[in-house]
This record gives sequence, structure tokens and C-alpha cells, in this order.
Amino acid sequence: METRKLRDLEVSKIGLGCMGMSHGYGDPADKDEMIKLIRRAYDNIGVTFFDTAECYGPYLNEELVGEALEPLRDKVVIATKFGITLDKEHHQVLDSRPETIRKSIEGSLKRLRTDHVDLYYMHRVDTKVPIEDIAGCLGELIQAGKVRNWGLSEAGVQTIRKANAVTPVTAIQSEYSMWWREPEKELLPALEELGIGFVPFSPLGKGFLTGAVKSDATFPANDFRSVVPRFSKECLEANQRFVDFVVSMAQQKGITPAQLALAWVLSQKPFIVPIPGTTKMHRLDENMKSAEIVLSAEEIQSLNDEISKIEIAGDRYPKELASRVGR
Repeated sequence: METRKLRDLEVSKIGLGCMGMSHGYGDPADKDEMIKLIRRAYDNIGVTFFDTAECYGPYLNEELVGEALEPLRDKVVIATKFGITLDKEHHQVLDSRPETIRKSIEGSLKRLRTDHVDLYYMHRVDTKVPIEDIAGCLGELIQAGKVRNWGLSEAGVQTIRKANAVTPVTAIQSEYSMWWREPEKELLPALEELGIGFVPFSPLGKGFLTGAVKSDATFPANDFRSVVPRFSKECLEANQRFVDFVVSMAQQKGITPAQLALAWVLSQKPFIVPIPGTTKMHRLDENMKSAEIVLSAEEIQSLNDEISKIEIAGDRYPKELASRVGR
């Protein structure tokens, strides 16, 4: 697979988001099968960029990724995240105090079976802690060799600028897809100006853009989509027009809807590296073939013109989680 650069960090053109293997989309998948899938991504396809987080599970996903990539450690780039902990009632709490970050990195290194993390993100911006203090702490971890690069997830542009001025930021991770284009307004121009890479999560719209999520779909309580307004029955029905258009355009080009959605994301900027996730081997192969698909300028313009005409129903987060993004 071809590579791209997140600032100076070279990674495969498409990465593998590992969260859904053990968190967020129902019951965890079979561990042995997921280890096979992760290793296949590298061995057969050339994926070198793998994404996890401390709070996925919590801890289960880092342990899975660590075991899967231990034999390949010097050949791959591992990204993980700090800053979300659980209280006694298992509610998520934002905590990016420097003392917590130092504790978190030690736990992540142990679970990932490594002596360094290639890309260490602040999972959500903790407004109780000055971003300059957080960036300074990451600079110290980089100096110590425990972290090679750092980034932020779902951060606002002003926070990114302040952080980057203290310790250069390698990448920003946020949601971005044909279905959620908000980053185009302020975030992408700022990243291009600052030379920072962009890592979109949910580039397939949490599965919606594959065409596999039907308007009558329901989700179990341990599937994150069960609380996402955009995946309510009413909104799924209202948004069917959008996915119908994606499916139609993909058929015209002789590719799958997922491949069209990923190729579209890749076409937007050369510093974009999406991280679609999957638990299925055939979906892994399908997604990664998107790296070979080229959309012409005319095709991109046609897609953009059409999708801009379709109003999307429903927010991408429930209110309590929406308040934690763009800070």
C-alpha cells in the first residue's frame, strides 16, 4: 500500500481502527480472530497504522493490539489515546492532568508490549487543564522516548494552535466523511496551514455509508449507535436518500459504497489518513482496496454537488457527548 505523511510520520495510506473489535459496537469479537485480522492487515495488505485507546474496553483493545502487533512492532505505527477515565459508576470522566498522563502512558506501554507509542492523542480536550501544560507534558514524554509524536482528538482550532506552539502536533483525529463534512469549514484549512496531519475516524459514517444499515435497523444497548440521534428510526428513514445516492454512484463506478466513501475522503487532501474499522476479513480487504481507487476531479465535484443538496437528519452525538467536542 502507498504511504502518506502525518507531519513527518509516515504511515500507510489507510489505517485500521481497532476500537470496534472490543468496544462500542456490541459484544467484543473473538480475540484470536481479531489478532488474525490485524496481522493480515499488515502481512497481506501493507497496513502499517493501527489505532486504539486506553478507554476502549477499557484496556481490552490495547491488550489485543499489543498482542497482535508484538511480532511486528518495529514495522508498524501504533496510535493510542489518553484522557478519558472511568469513575466508580463507570461513567467517562475527562482527566488530562500531567500526573494522570504520566500514569496512563505507563499502562499503555505495558498493555501494548512496547517501550514507546508512535502517536499519542489526547482523547478529548480537558478544559480544566491549560492546554499548554498538557502539551508541555507530552513534550517531556517525547524527550524521554516514551512517545514519538502526539496529537489531539476532536479538538477545536484555537486549542490546536495553542498546543502546537508548545510541542508540535503531528495529527488531529476527528470524525469526517461524506456524511459529516464540518471539518472542511475551519479544521482542514488550519491543519493545512500548520502542517498537521488529519486522521478521520468513522469515514464510513459508523457503517451507514456501506448501505448495510437499513432504515428499520435496531441496535443493542452496548452498541454506541443506540444513543446516537442520527441512528434513530426516524433519522435513518430520513437519511435513506443519502445512502441510496452513495450506493447508486458506487454502482456506476463499479465499486462498493464503502470504497466510494473512503476514496472520497482520501481525495480531499494529501495529508488525510482515514482509519475505518471492521471485524470481518472480507470487509478489511474491501476497505483497503479503496487506496487504489482514483476519483477524477469531475467525479469529486459531482459527488460534492449532489451530497450538498441532501439535508442530513439527526446529530452525530447525544447532547452530553456533543459538549466535549470542538473545545
